[in-house]
Amino acid sequence: MEKSRLIGILRTFSKKELRDFNKWLHSPAHNLRKDVQDLFNYLAGEGKLVKPNLLVKELIFKSIFPKETYNDAKLRQTVHFLMNALENFLVYSEIIKDEVNAKTILASVYRKRSIPKSFQKAISEAQKEQEKNEFKDWRYLFGEYLLEEEKYTYNSRLKRTAEMNLQEATDALDTSYLSNKLRQMCLILSHQAVFKKDYQIGMYKEILNHVESNDFLKIPAIAIYYYSYKATTEKENESYFLSLKNQIEQNGHLFRHEEIRDIYLLAINYCIFKVNGLKKEYIRELYELYKRGIETRILIENGILSHRTFKNVVVTGTYLKEYDGVDFFINDYQKYIEEKHRDSIVHYCRARLYFEKGDFNQAMKLLNQVEFNDIFMNLDAKTVLLKIYWELEEFDALDSLIDSVGIYLRRKKVMGYHKSNYKNLLRFTKKLLKVTGPNKYKEKLVKEINEANPLTEKAWLLKQLGEERD
Repeated sequence: MEKSRLIGILRTFSKKELRDFNKWLHSPAHNLRKDVQDLFNYLAGEGKLVKPNLLVKELIFKSIFPKETYNDAKLRQTVHFLMNALENFLVYSEIIKDEVNAKTILASVYRKRSIPKSFQKAISEAQKEQEKNEFKDWRYLFGEYLLEEEKYTYNSRLKRTAEMNLQEATDALDTSYLSNKLRQMCLILSHQAVFKKDYQIGMYKEILNHVESNDFLKIPAIAIYYYSYKATTEKENESYFLSLKNQIEQNGHLFRHEEIRDIYLLAINYCIFKVNGLKKEYIRELYELYKRGIETRILIENGILSHRTFKNVVVTGTYLKEYDGVDFFINDYQKYIEEKHRDSIVHYCRARLYFEKGDFNQAMKLLNQVEFNDIFMNLDAKTVLLKIYWELEEFDALDSLIDSVGIYLRRKKVMGYHKSNYKNLLRFTKKLLKVTGPNKYKEKLVKEINEANPLTEKAWLLKQLGEERD
């Protein structure tokens, strides 16, 4: 039973949720079967959920029905009833968590039962809860619409002379739809960037025109997605990014964790695009976005900070010579990296810090102390090593490293963009070895590097040719 849906769901429960579900099962309104209670008590007791040897069907059956011989059909029936109770509990818990929605549903129940005083009380309480809501995201706007719709449905059953809230209802519908539509448009852009899949976005021109020609940009849940979309689709117009950054700084607190996280990632991806295009001023923007996102826990999900995000903070911070800040960051935030990645990523980041500070020998020592299981981390480590050999003029070692990384790239399944990027780095570094001074070969190489794409180390290569970009 260890791989059953029931076990998988129960393993996600906190201690409080297990206690609450136990109370649920002991209420006659939700469960009348003792075998269901006994099954849950067995599974939830003494850490059995994480002990596969105690999740054997025969052991479980014997615990529930000690005087009976094993009957698989009977056990499956008990599991079935426990699953039903469990799913009902999950649905109830989710609904009751959103007090505005719960009160609106209650108002709907009273309306259908024609109990006006109770309806008015419930809808008033729902409105008060809505006004207290700390978030003003698309869900909030949708809640506004549901409230106005419920009021309209109630009023429409009264005398025809009753005051209608049709304007409020239609305004709430508009803002709710525009916010959610713009959010979906941004999510599609993010997905397309990674998976190169084409999507048809219906009415996107009309949506943008309607937002621009009306007074909708005063609504944070519309403005933040509008500027996200425009910054992503019109990257050369930097005013859209500046407006997006301002929205994040001024209104980021109005969005739930998972929603503002998506917005941060859109802004971060914009900065990465600019940095790859040699717009160095965006390295500072990128570093500040990463810092703010981590300090506010927006980029920390379920207590975990992505090891790639951790690395990117160090790369941008060391480039900006924020050495003390980077050292503090490594020490203070390494505990949030998954344990399986922690040692290797910390070694890499410390090596990167030593490299940028010019302590090449210490950096090389750290890089040689650890094996990187992650393909991209391994390639990043080899990139730093390549630069160290160049700086130390260890050209034989550099030539050997170029060959070995080339073999590694051919052997490993690396996504097209990344393989092309690293192959370009190796190819141009090899060509650097042939440059002896000012000559036509050097001019040609500078031109080739400038035109190469993808090439994330373009700035470093040009610097070695005396072509450092501002």
